[in-house]
Amino acid sequence: MIFRFIKKRLYFLVANYFVFWAKIRLKKWHPRIIVVTGSNGKTSTMHLLKSQLKSTAKYSERANSAFGIPFDILGIRRQSFGLDEWPLMILLAPFSAFKSPFAEKIYVAEADAERPGEGQELSALLKPEATIWLTCDRTHSQNFDSLVAGGKFQNIDEAIADEFGYYLEHTEKFCLVNSNNGLIKQQVKRTAAKVSEISQTNLKNYSLGIDGTRFSFTNKVVFVRALLPREFHYSISAVLELLKYLNVTPDYSFENFELPPGRSSILDGIKKTRIIDSSYNANFASVKAILLMFAEMKDKEKWVVLGDLTDQGKEEKEEHQKLAELLNEQEFEQLIFVGPRLSRYAKPILKKPAQSFENPKEALDYLRQNLKGGEVILFKGARFLEGIIEHLLLNKADVRLLCRQEVVWRNRRKKWQL
Repeated sequence: MIFRFIKKRLYFLVANYFVFWAKIRLKKWHPRIIVVTGSNGKTSTMHLLKSQLKSTAKYSERANSAFGIPFDILGIRRQSFGLDEWPLMILLAPFSAFKSPFAEKIYVAEADAERPGEGQELSALLKPEATIWLTCDRTHSQNFDSLVAGGKFQNIDEAIADEFGYYLEHTEKFCLVNSNNGLIKQQVKRTAAKVSEISQTNLKNYSLGIDGTRFSFTNKVVFVRALLPREFHYSISAVLELLKYLNVTPDYSFENFELPPGRSSILDGIKKTRIIDSSYNANFASVKAILLMFAEMKDKEKWVVLGDLTDQGKEEKEEHQKLAELLNEQEFEQLIFVGPRLSRYAKPILKKPAQSFENPKEALDYLRQNLKGGEVILFKGARFLEGIIEHLLLNKADVRLLCRQEVVWRNRRKKWQL
């Protein structure tokens, strides 16, 4: 608790040090900057854009925070994610600021706003030429509780939207926003840039198969070789609009698109099972999108393993109860909960049986004992689900396809006997 308090107090003080040096290098480099932001789907949208712009742009992969973006601009790479790295990074920052600029003329930055001040800090650093903002949901809500309690905002949703809104405010030329999200639309007035609205009416048909996903628009059909929820059409439309703005001819096949780890990757499991790994993160909106996608799949033996929705603060009970109500409307052969919050808030109002475990190792043991063979298993949520998946893989080399494989995460999973 003491460490978390110190970290919270020092977060922006230390971040500002790296931002200062990042500004120097960014000024020397002077690329066209494109920001991809929002509560969900940022990384997948950036990878969608990467499949089109390819090597003509630099991408802030695995970096989206008030620390991550400056590190990426400075070319500083974290290794262990431990405290012992910080002295060296502090020393490297001034030297990195004056290195030769990157060769790419476009910088695509995935930028977050998971705490008050982060959107403001990063948007002021980046001053993007163009911004894509498609989602605004309750992620890291606990960081914004104090703003609501202090009366600055009426509710948590407005507080989160206001922080993301800084990206629109600092965008210089072109914003692409989800017109079906009321919270985002309220923030559009903050920008002087041209705004292109992406609407659900753009999508005419959606079909899903194990070989990929087909999105039919008014004047084009896009087939992507990946399992993607219906809502992903916003990302496709936004990327195509941005390419038009950049005068880049699109490749409608998106054949170079690769999903980042933990975002609906399909993996072979033991006993001839198939694993859909969507374990990277979870809030109610992202879980809903993935569950509805899974419901559309034609497989008969569909199992769902869900982890807690973390960092929800005072909204924790409400968000888990919403999840239970959603599950009551779906038909899956098995529901497996991992974490105390699902047990405490979701299970009491669930109208169907669910196995519930606080410890991920217990959930792993249950799966090993009860899988008969041929099931399709969806993993979504927190509580080290990637550690459960690792032990169910048919091909152990596929561990490289899972998220959170850094040493710090492996050490944390060992404490849970994973």
